[in-house]
Amino acid sequence: MGKELIFETLRHQKTPSVPWVPFAGVHAGKLKGYTAEEVLTDGEKLFESLMEVKKLYAPDGLPIVFDLQLEAEILGCELLWAKSNPPSVKTHPLAGGEYKIPCKCEIPKKDSGRIPMILDVTKRIKKEIGDTTALYGLICGPFTLASHLRGSDIFMDMIMNEQYVKDLVEFCGEVCMAMADYYAEAGVDVVALVDPLVSQISPDHFEAMLNPTFTACFDYIRSKGLFSSFFVCGNASLQLEVMCHTKPDCISVDENVSLPTAKAITDKYGITLAGNIPLTTVMLHGNQQDNMKCVVDLLDSIDHHNFILSPGCDMPYDVPIENTVAAMQAVKNTEVVREMVAGYEAVDDSIDVELPDYANLAKPLIEVCTLDSESCAACTYMWASVKDTKDQIFGDKIDIVEYKYTTKDGIARIRKKGLTNLPTLCINGEVKWVSIIPSRDELVAEINKLL
Repeated sequence: MGKELIFETLRHQKTPSVPWVPFAGVHAGKLKGYTAEEVLTDGEKLFESLMEVKKLYAPDGLPIVFDLQLEAEILGCELLWAKSNPPSVKTHPLAGGEYKIPCKCEIPKKDSGRIPMILDVTKRIKKEIGDTTALYGLICGPFTLASHLRGSDIFMDMIMNEQYVKDLVEFCGEVCMAMADYYAEAGVDVVALVDPLVSQISPDHFEAMLNPTFTACFDYIRSKGLFSSFFVCGNASLQLEVMCHTKPDCISVDENVSLPTAKAITDKYGITLAGNIPLTTVMLHGNQQDNMKCVVDLLDSIDHHNFILSPGCDMPYDVPIENTVAAMQAVKNTEVVREMVAGYEAVDDSIDVELPDYANLAKPLIEVCTLDSESCAACTYMWASVKDTKDQIFGDKIDIVEYKYTTKDGIARIRKKGLTNLPTLCINGEVKWVSIIPSRDELVAEINKLL
């Protein structure tokens, strides 16, 4: 059974095969013709969509929702909804000069916001397929939640007021533990803290300001008799060691991280690794053969012990259904699929693009290369930082542009620039920040050098 396969892997036992966890997220809604907003606000539509994921993709583990704005909405953030992406955070109630910490009375309750709907669906899914499928409860991690509340100011806070960051992250950790309680009561098997912004700070900052809270959260999840997972997006290669220090049962990474490199680290700490089928180049824009070959190559690149195969993050809404089915077949019938794709070479269907003439620009040009600022939290904050800097300080004195890895034009531009990790911020064609969100002072200083 898939559920037992997940359990054995998270207990670090030998398994007969590699488990498969498709992070369908809002893509689940596509399977039934529902928009992202519908599947995240309507319990019946969410339930139908999850049952369709079970039917089509035969998951060993199934996330209930992938919405990192759920807790933020309850705590006062206004959301911007979309048809084919999870919502994004529009306002930050703690932004500004004052160093405020929410009152503990503001921690979400079981009847707050959309929580009742999600818990009801969790219970229904548990009753229907919980005996055969491990259920995942995904929670916005404490640092990303703190960033939702504080906005991009938090990156300057890490330099100017370390204690404030610790206190705010600690409050957000208490939110995570409350959510873990609710998911535990509803019947999930694995609680995952999804914290994409961890990849955007240094390991030293993580150890100094985040480690105690993450460690406390994973200890708490363990005390509830549940498995835990630490989900990070972006190039978290430098952060993997300090993430392991917090002692989750599993760490999930995306395509920005080398699986063999990551597994050498997680194996050292006796932690399961999960990942990392590329979301856009393979799942969204590839074909069935691309997906099958990618999965076979990933499985061939590492030891299968302590490993769960999954997409690198929340699957894009418009991933072709046949591509996910192909990935599923490749992990469940690897030897058969290996023969099917033997000798297959992907067709290069990239488009030709021209990069700006950086030597002759009329004014400074900031290029933000992202997975997609509408769906990737780290990308959201990097792009928001640039937009705010232009709007509030420089205006028409500078130009800004975002290249998204979810579009063929964006992929072509990012590849032509030779970038391998996202998000990345370039000024006049020169790479300035890779998977690190600059503070406003740092960004302003770099722009002023050119004015």
